[in-house]
Amino acid sequence: MGFATTFKALEPGALLKRSLNANADDVRSSLKKPNLLLTNFAQLISPAAADFLTPLSLRSQQLTQQRFGKVIRLFAPLYLSNECINNCKYCGFSRDNPILRVTLSVEEVLKEARELLSQGFRNVLLVSGEHPKFVSTNYMADCVRALRHEVPSISLEVGPMETAEYRPIVEAGAEGLVVYQETYDRAVYAEMHTAGPKHDFDWRLETPERAYNAGFRRLGIGALYGLSDWRYEAICVAAHADYLLRNCWKAQLTISLPRLRPCAGEFQPLTQFTDHEFVQLVCAFRLMFPDVGLVLSTREPARLRDGLIPLGITLMSAGSHTEPGGYTGAGKQNLHHTERGRIVELGASEWAAAGPDAHATGQFDIADERSPGEVADLIRRLGYEPVWKDWDAALST
Repeated sequence: MGFATTFKALEPGALLKRSLNANADDVRSSLKKPNLLLTNFAQLISPAAADFLTPLSLRSQQLTQQRFGKVIRLFAPLYLSNECINNCKYCGFSRDNPILRVTLSVEEVLKEARELLSQGFRNVLLVSGEHPKFVSTNYMADCVRALRHEVPSISLEVGPMETAEYRPIVEAGAEGLVVYQETYDRAVYAEMHTAGPKHDFDWRLETPERAYNAGFRRLGIGALYGLSDWRYEAICVAAHADYLLRNCWKAQLTISLPRLRPCAGEFQPLTQFTDHEFVQLVCAFRLMFPDVGLVLSTREPARLRDGLIPLGITLMSAGSHTEPGGYTGAGKQNLHHTERGRIVELGASEWAAAGPDAHATGQFDIADERSPGEVADLIRRLGYEPVWKDWDAALST
């Protein structure tokens, strides 16, 4: 029995109602508990708990320093391809968006990685759209194999695969897999994903388990906030994390909190999730899961990211580009459009209109455009240590 079966028996709607009806006494009681249940978590993200942000923040800070020390791990996304066969209304890579696309060669991926290494990164997340023709299992394994001797920590955020398809990628040297459910609201999920294999809610939901069975030692999950009620999403993420901690206990777990950002297609958020609520959720996740890594990306503005560093975040991206070739310009000579998944080469007039500085379209616009060095300096000024590499593969062989 996987999490899809467990999720069908879960009643997140009832927990959401409990959250909305929580009072100050419920919040005080949950704040005192050393081990939280989902009901306590629901109370800590309640409207009533918004008035307890100071004690929530202090407790979150205390737990984070106790379990992780005063360190922030840094990573960078490296986009391999923006080809995709899925139609997702909120994503810049969506199949029918008329964008400039490219898939990097293995040599170009290595060039991009070496640029990130020169900036200090030793932890790289390989990202791509979902398109088996361009981003196959063999291609992913070849990319990882080319990087493994230079990049100590390699994780993936790619289209879901079968366990057997993941194994050669793990054997090539990948250690982590990140997959967001996007939204745990089945009705909204069906509305957002209109074509492609991503339309299958349960298939995506059980991806972390298949990755774990293939040997990945790090698993990352999360919801994309802005598609459904944020409290509902958070309750479902917490339930999913709790399940994985119990059933995939040999792997380290991280939770990401991405919010929708502007992208090609100009999709607008369906729900609101304020900065104040964002801080509340970070603290609630830390109290619920003291040992789970909490990830913050450059989707968020610099000021908010800086303020969250002491409150529970343990892993941050910096200097990010969300387009293939974003760090070095690699792949520019192979730019093209796709129509329903098929390559359509750019004509002379299109190349002229694009200009010499044309590049592949990014997945979304980032909000924090500071360089990795600037982010690292800020972390130090706050009394924390930026960590580019915190383990070595030799330790696990």
